[in-house]
Amino acid sequence: MCGIVGVIASTEAAPMMLEALKRLEYRGYDSAGVATLRKGVLGRRRAVGKLGALADRLTSEPISGRVGIGHTRWATHGAPTLDNAHPHMTERVAVVHNGIIENFRALRQRLEDEGVVFETETDTEVALRLCDQHLARGATPADAVYATLGELEGAFALVFLFRDHAEMLIAARRGPPLAIGYGDNEMFIGSDALALAPMTGQICYLEEGDWAIVTREGAEIYDSNRRRANREVKSIVIANAVVDKGEHRHFMAKEIHEQPTVTAYAIANYVARNRRQIQLPAEEPDFANIERLVMTACGTAYYACAVAKYWFESWARLPVDVDIASEFRYREPPLCENGASLFVSQSGETADTLAALRYCRDAGQEIMSVVNVPTSSMAREADVVFPTLAGPEIGVASTKAFTSQLITLAALAIVASRHRGQLSAEAEAALIEELGQLPAKMSRALERERRIARVAFHLSRARDILFLGRGAMYPLAMEGALKLKEVSYIHAEGHAAGELKHGPIALADENVPVVVLAPRDELFDKTISNMLEVMARGAPVVLISCAEGLKAAGSDVWHSIEMPPVSPRLAPILYGVPIQLLAYHTAVHKGTDVDQPRNLAKSVTVE
Repeated sequence: MCGIVGVIASTEAAPMMLEALKRLEYRGYDSAGVATLRKGVLGRRRAVGKLGALADRLTSEPISGRVGIGHTRWATHGAPTLDNAHPHMTERVAVVHNGIIENFRALRQRLEDEGVVFETETDTEVALRLCDQHLARGATPADAVYATLGELEGAFALVFLFRDHAEMLIAARRGPPLAIGYGDNEMFIGSDALALAPMTGQICYLEEGDWAIVTREGAEIYDSNRRRANREVKSIVIANAVVDKGEHRHFMAKEIHEQPTVTAYAIANYVARNRRQIQLPAEEPDFANIERLVMTACGTAYYACAVAKYWFESWARLPVDVDIASEFRYREPPLCENGASLFVSQSGETADTLAALRYCRDAGQEIMSVVNVPTSSMAREADVVFPTLAGPEIGVASTKAFTSQLITLAALAIVASRHRGQLSAEAEAALIEELGQLPAKMSRALERERRIARVAFHLSRARDILFLGRGAMYPLAMEGALKLKEVSYIHAEGHAAGELKHGPIALADENVPVVVLAPRDELFDKTISNMLEVMARGAPVVLISCAEGLKAAGSDVWHSIEMPPVSPRLAPILYGVPIQLLAYHTAVHKGTDVDQPRNLAKSVTVE
């Protein structure tokens, strides 16, 4: 959740770290700080709030040094205060940390019994105090860090800076990702490649349990048993422009508007040149012999899986279980012998999803990952990887990544249908033609933005909002509610429209707007019947449908949003656009922080 950066530079470290932290601010923005080393003295600057506060402090109180560590914090243990802001520091050592040290209470109590005085409420400080204690007893930095790591339990990424070792950083990874960047007589450390892209194109990823001694000459990487480990250095290309909002006010708006292009790119990656067949960019799983598919994810990615369940089961006749990763990993469900497991994550580092992947891998399942970061842990640990190709997504609320996940999952469902004899060559070609029409239809949907913004103005006055859908639109209704909650802070719930009479209709009154997702499909008439039931209780309805659907539904709805006609099979992909725009403009009308909503971070690398 937090963002980490470390540099051994040829110029002043603080400006480089500040720029890298800007690219990591999606990971946390409760506080930020940097520490540098100059002439044997550790210096530090920290600030509470957004990164701009740290930038202002560095302007008024510059800090020198060509070696340093930086951090942008998403608070876990301890309030977002200046004392709790990273880096934490003693006279001998400074540290930054992402993750959770689960046994910190026991370690803190032991150290306090030994006379150690703590200055913060964080779990991080126990790592600092342990390392400092070992250094005070004469240990080398490598020995001190190795001993410290041996006492810590939980998931964490750590980077240490030492007073008496002018050009050395030590980094460790157990859970959250860490990347090492190689430059010309310079070295860099970051939570992801995006942070390091302006400084280097050569990246090495630490694997689980790795720790590394980083100097100006390079990195010595060791595994958890202190054996030398060789990790591949890869070339990356990430444009600096990705952190620019362009003509848009927010990253979320930019990323919503990128979806026609992103969709076209993803489709092109999965469609053969003859435009009549899906051709996967990796080895095709043998779906014909898979008895059951388990799909696991968190948040928006979970709703993408929930949509795809309809596709796999109705198109391919393949039984599918969809589970929330944080529940799946602790339930320890039995898995069938000829089963496969598919995991979906934008970052490829989501802690619960990664833990679920490892559980299934240990159970002998074939592992598939759908990720946006092909160098992520989930990609590296899977048997086969399917990239979503959404490009870097900066806004915390997932938009284009969700759409790309749906495209990728649809492609997999089509292949599964072919393998299982459920889809003829002609039917596959027809479905691919429908996929190919989606980018243009998305562009047309985006043309409705002004209308959607006006509807959002009225929604922004509500305290509670319901979203309804049937079939594959049910998970989309849940995704719509999630988006609205994330960025506008309005309480919202997504329900299966057919379940209204089993409880949720009790909420329907004139103060609770209801957003109804109703493409013209085989369930349209039933969805409209459910809509009329809430309207009969006085609830104002926002109906999202095509022109034909809006006409059939009548003129009594509060507001309507017209979508281009689309194949019912692919409607969830297109209908993601209006629910994202509704959430975005509702948040804008309310004046919330759209790109960095309170209490949330983009990449959830801790439990």
